[in-house]
Amino acid sequence: MIKKSDFAYELPEHLIAQHPVPQRDCSRLMVLRSEDSQPEHRVFRELPQLLQKGDCLVLNNTKVLPARLTGCRQDSRTAVEVLLLRRLTATDWETIVRPGRRVRPGHQLEFIPGVLAAEILEVTPTGNRIVRFKFQGIWEEVLARAGTVPLPPYIHEQLEDPSRYQTVYARQEGSAAAPTAGLHFTPELLEKLCRQGIQVAELTLHVGLGTFRPVKCENILDHPMHAEYFDLPEDAVRRISECRQAGGRIVAVGTTSCRVLETVADQQGNLRACSGWTDIFIYPGYTFKAVDSLITNFHLPESTLIMLVSALAGRERILDAYAEAIRKEYRFFSFGDAMLLEKWSVQS
Repeated sequence: MIKKSDFAYELPEHLIAQHPVPQRDCSRLMVLRSEDSQPEHRVFRELPQLLQKGDCLVLNNTKVLPARLTGCRQDSRTAVEVLLLRRLTATDWETIVRPGRRVRPGHQLEFIPGVLAAEILEVTPTGNRIVRFKFQGIWEEVLARAGTVPLPPYIHEQLEDPSRYQTVYARQEGSAAAPTAGLHFTPELLEKLCRQGIQVAELTLHVGLGTFRPVKCENILDHPMHAEYFDLPEDAVRRISECRQAGGRIVAVGTTSCRVLETVADQQGNLRACSGWTDIFIYPGYTFKAVDSLITNFHLPESTLIMLVSALAGRERILDAYAEAIRKEYRFFSFGDAMLLEKWSVQS
């Protein structure tokens, strides 16, 4: 049995980054190489020195929705918060409503009088609410006016510039959370990498709030994974395939990009253009088929994400690296520092 507690570590609260660094590419970067278990301590803008001509960076170009709506019940004027999770039709969404116990099917909600209202249709088996919105105007414009970008629950400070919770290459709107490994890139850094002969391929995975769902089962195999929508286009498949054929490394930017590639790849690592839903759960013992290296942030204890990076680089090595990061006061989680992990052939 693989236990949840195998992925626990103690993190001082002051190391949870509450805001981004002033410049995106000034984050620290810990490098774990396959040939040396000792971590290197670099700065993210030094990434071009760590990649090679012919490598391929795989980016997730999803864009975070202004998915948090604040309103009230029309009958009692009780304040409510609605968090958009997944669009079902032109008007219907699966959502999280707080406080859920006070909002039942049939209740009417109001956000902007005369512009945006909603009705609770049903409660799902997981406790989410199916909500039907009623709005005047273009949905995207109404949502931009009424909503705000949701931040993870461990971030308690207000974000002065909402664009800092979007990657500079965000294009496909649909996420409830940012693919945070990509927050370190600037247009200038990406241009420098391209001039160096490093390919860039883009895919889309819309991040759901299930990414923050804690693992509650001690046996991790009992944990139900959330499904997220992805799109792997033909151009990305071509770029990645050309890189592999030329002997370059596939460097996934973020666990989201990694999960898409590993979902689609066959046993030989070959990809095909497709779209759909993935609930892949990657934990130690998994054999990676498509990804050679991973750029990622530092993840929550006992989370599915620390399990994924442990599968790539070895659980003991990851926990040792996290202990080193804590000693050197790296910044953790969404607005924190980054790691560059190379896949070990022998994993623990």
